[in-house]
Amino acid sequence: MDQRIISNIPEAYHVLESIPEKEPERQDYFLELCRTYVQQNLAEGRPLRYAIVTFGCQMNAYDSERMKGLLERMGYTEAPEEEADLVIFNTCTVRENANQRLYGHLGQLKPRKLKNRNLLIGICGCMMQQPEVVEYIRKSFSFVDILFGTYNLHRLPELIYVRLFEEKHAIEILPAPKEHVEIKGAKRKFPFKSGVNIMYGCNNFCTYCIVPYVRGRERSRTPEDVLQDIRELVQDGVREIMLLGQNVNSYGTNFMEHSRIIDENPEYGFPELLEDVCQIPGLDRIRFMTSHPKDLSDRLIDVIRRNPKVCRHIHLPMQAGSSEVLRKMNRRYTKEQYLELVAKIRRGLPDISLTTDIMIGFPGETEEDFQNTLDVVRKAEFDQAYTFIYSRRTGTPAAEWEQVPEDVVKDRFRRLLDVVNSIAHKRCGRFEGQTAEVLAEEINAQDPGLLTGRMGNNLLVHFPGDPSEIGQLVQVKLTKSHGFYYTGEQVPTGASSGSEETKEAEEE
Repeated sequence: MDQRIISNIPEAYHVLESIPEKEPERQDYFLELCRTYVQQNLAEGRPLRYAIVTFGCQMNAYDSERMKGLLERMGYTEAPEEEADLVIFNTCTVRENANQRLYGHLGQLKPRKLKNRNLLIGICGCMMQQPEVVEYIRKSFSFVDILFGTYNLHRLPELIYVRLFEEKHAIEILPAPKEHVEIKGAKRKFPFKSGVNIMYGCNNFCTYCIVPYVRGRERSRTPEDVLQDIRELVQDGVREIMLLGQNVNSYGTNFMEHSRIIDENPEYGFPELLEDVCQIPGLDRIRFMTSHPKDLSDRLIDVIRRNPKVCRHIHLPMQAGSSEVLRKMNRRYTKEQYLELVAKIRRGLPDISLTTDIMIGFPGETEEDFQNTLDVVRKAEFDQAYTFIYSRRTGTPAAEWEQVPEDVVKDRFRRLLDVVNSIAHKRCGRFEGQTAEVLAEEINAQDPGLLTGRMGNNLLVHFPGDPSEIGQLVQVKLTKSHGFYYTGEQVPTGASSGSEETKEAEEE
């Protein structure tokens, strides 16, 4: 494979004094060079188009929105994957099926690449932080043009420049972050809501999880930077913010830059940040993800209780209900502690909706362990549970342990789904007949006469409405529960007898 490692910038670049050394000015320079290339193609009647295919979590989705912003500043326009001149895959490596999906996409692109040498293919994200995966792609998919990881998304313009103008493959995988450069100007899927990274990385080292190895150790952005980003988004029309981190409850670890706020309050953590975000005028809704149970504090519960802007929804990954399995997972809480935390949250926030993650088939899991998981599900009564089968990840401790037979795992997974779905159906139905505030997000995919939106607790609602209402908070009477979503009818503003959260709190 014709390749060029450019982790250290070639000396030839420094001959041209006009190239800035510091970021983000350096990438702005290369972005303009790429823009010139794109404009030349446009003048020749060949508009250049891009597609970003995203696998994985909300943080990956947010990263893709930021890369889309860079590409559109270069002059590219978004298109379906099969029509794009530049295709970038933003990868996830939490489970094996994400790897296989990527390889499938690459296999389908190979014939196009052989016919069109001008087609550019790039891969970034968590998979690229695993050396064995990078080596496999280099050998098996040598037609890939650009490879980069999780620590250098901001350098996308320079990587594209190297591939376009030097006609060499650009591979830049950093083993650790050298600097942090926040990418501005993301192209958001929804103009009225956005994610905001408050921290990067993870320090927990759960024995099944590859994330600390591919995202690095925890690094928190300063409160000043986070708050300024949100203010700018609100000025741009954003009404709902999702605060993002692998474990938002441990925000405050290893701040990237000096912070006056931290100097004045060394105890400043996620509850304090959340409270400050609530004070930003024009912001209607605040969400956050994800919360590690071991770090969710009484202070956070109190902040949520006192601030109606914070959506009444907490995603609290359980993973397993057996204390022994949790110990082997290195989750650092027991079954009893998790249930007590759920009880404490419900006491402080009686209107809360709780969702969770549950893993089946962790190495060594017994039937007794599985029964403990079912017991927690029945007692916690989750509004929704994201269930998945353990996926063996090379490089994690659990990958070396004895695996549970596949037929046993599938049987347990089926039994878990039966219990989870039954409880979630009941929980969802408790709002039927009430009126809720819903953020209208888009035209319904099946019926263009309907709008689709979300309640504060994250449940979907389909209701008649006009496209002009997209991005607005509207009152909807929830006429029928369908298990995991509602259909409803709009009611005039002021006619509501209260949101679903208020009603439930009053009833309890």
